[in-house]
Amino acid sequence: MTLEQLRIFVAVAERQHVTQAARALNLAQSAASHAIAALEARHNAKLFDRIGRRIELTEAGSVFLAEARAILAQVDRAELALSEFGNLERGTLTVQASQTIASYWLPRHLVAFRRVHPRLDIRLTIGNTAQAAEAVETGAAELGFVEGAIEKEKLLSTRVALDQMVLIVSPEHPWARGKIPSAAALLESEWVLREPGSGTRSVFEQALKRFGVPPERLRVVMELPSNEAVRAAVEAGLGATALSASVVAASIENGLLCHVPFKLPQREFHVLQHSQRYRSRVADALLKTFDRPAGPQSARAVKTRSTKNRI
Repeated sequence: MTLEQLRIFVAVAERQHVTQAARALNLAQSAASHAIAALEARHNAKLFDRIGRRIELTEAGSVFLAEARAILAQVDRAELALSEFGNLERGTLTVQASQTIASYWLPRHLVAFRRVHPRLDIRLTIGNTAQAAEAVETGAAELGFVEGAIEKEKLLSTRVALDQMVLIVSPEHPWARGKIPSAAALLESEWVLREPGSGTRSVFEQALKRFGVPPERLRVVMELPSNEAVRAAVEAGLGATALSASVVAASIENGLLCHVPFKLPQREFHVLQHSQRYRSRVADALLKTFDRPAGPQSARAVKTRSTKNRI
């Protein structure tokens, strides 16, 4: 097994397409296909299922993907450690971030960082909070950005920003008429929520417990793996949800969603580092951009709206 085979496998797995992976790696499609076939033949394990013109990871492929990413990340760190004996002009930083952070908060910081350090590369992977923490713990990512503090022995967690959670419904929902629901009334509505393991779901469930509402008693009719999917389901009229204010700001302004004036807490955005691994100068440089005191972070101010009243 070679590093080149690992790189090809990861590229194919991430794109679920051999031709696109080969193009991204500047290889012939036949070379990429041969590398995958050689891995499967050498270890007598099928890594992909071919379904028509597309491919999907098998169970073996999914397990191998996590290990391959960790190995390649370790190789990148080894190269970076040597390159850092020179000036901080070249280097690659592997980052994994939860969906809300990766889509709505982190990009502007990465753009500002690249303007100062144009020859440094950031490789960003997106997952939920649990997946980002696991990536840092296993070494697949050097830094992880997550929603909420993570308490794990090998991880250091530092707050970098605050984010406001809001309760939202469609204009047809009874709560859109401006009446503030009681904590007990939350059990009467249907709910569309992010999947377990996401920071959004975790923070909302913690808030419910503080209000005396057992999260397991909510009528959760749909669990979805992305903020955008949850938002679209509620826009279509299915139940209520809790999301970051930055995720729903445009939908509220356009009248597709209504903000329910039920006070939800701010949540913290944290950066995770491994307590026992070498921290690169590239990571240090990025972390310095967050040294300023953390304040509320939203893409824009949320203008709340109901079908009758502005809240």
